[in-house]
Amino acid sequence: MKIIDSHQHFWNYNAQDFAWITDDMAVIRKDFLPADLETVYKENNVEGCVTVQVNQSEEENEIFLKYANENDFIKGTVAWVDLMAGDMEDRLAYWHQHKKLKGFRHILQGEKDRALMLKPAFKNGISKLQPFNFTYDILIFPDQLKYALELVQSFPSQRFVIDHIAKPYIKKGEIEQWQKDIEAFKQCENVYCKISGMVTEAERKSFSNETFKPYLDVVTSTFGTKRLMYGSDWPVCLVAASYKKVLQIATEYFASFSADEKNNIFYNNAIEFYNLEAAKY
Repeated sequence: MKIIDSHQHFWNYNAQDFAWITDDMAVIRKDFLPADLETVYKENNVEGCVTVQVNQSEEENEIFLKYANENDFIKGTVAWVDLMAGDMEDRLAYWHQHKKLKGFRHILQGEKDRALMLKPAFKNGISKLQPFNFTYDILIFPDQLKYALELVQSFPSQRFVIDHIAKPYIKKGEIEQWQKDIEAFKQCENVYCKISGMVTEAERKSFSNETFKPYLDVVTSTFGTKRLMYGSDWPVCLVAASYKKVLQIATEYFASFSADEKNNIFYNNAIEFYNLEAAKY
């Protein structure tokens, strides 16, 4: 089975820009660069990836594009742009020149205004993406799912993907409200979901593969095998599990699925969603 990792990050660590890396996450208080990931991918037979923004700056976009242009295994990048800026279209036209820049993301999960995505200026920015064939990654916590639903319903031709299955409260074992809110996306054909970021939402020292089964059941039932994609969230995942373990959680869950279904989840869907230059199979 060929694998595209739809969600990972790079960074040059410094305490100021990475204040979110708390003491209990000290294992990732260091640099993570393409050479580090390439080694991990060779060990786990991963063909390529999509690298996703970390710090909300266009300077970071340039750095990630440089990495992508220097490393064939980086198939695409998800960048950041100020969606509410007055010169949004000019910025999008600029980024559209870079063929490996596939879409954008804003760290909505950290916003005090939980419904920021519904502000007219934000929605205006979203409306400018589709003409450039840009995607949008939705990074939220469960309390924002109802706002995300309203957003995606407003733009049925825009491709969206929910990162990290919207970070359910796995550690607390809470599922009912998250499940209800996730299932509301079932008919939203323009919305995909990343199977990623789960291990860091669980009790990090005591989870098992079975811990994630109820949550995987929900997203699989909701999105089907043509709108799910595997992502590792490396290196953030390392605070809770090795890359091998993260991949194994996903491959074990889908082991009984057909070859075509597995190929879609682990490879084809990422290529289709992000319009990556890689051959589907």
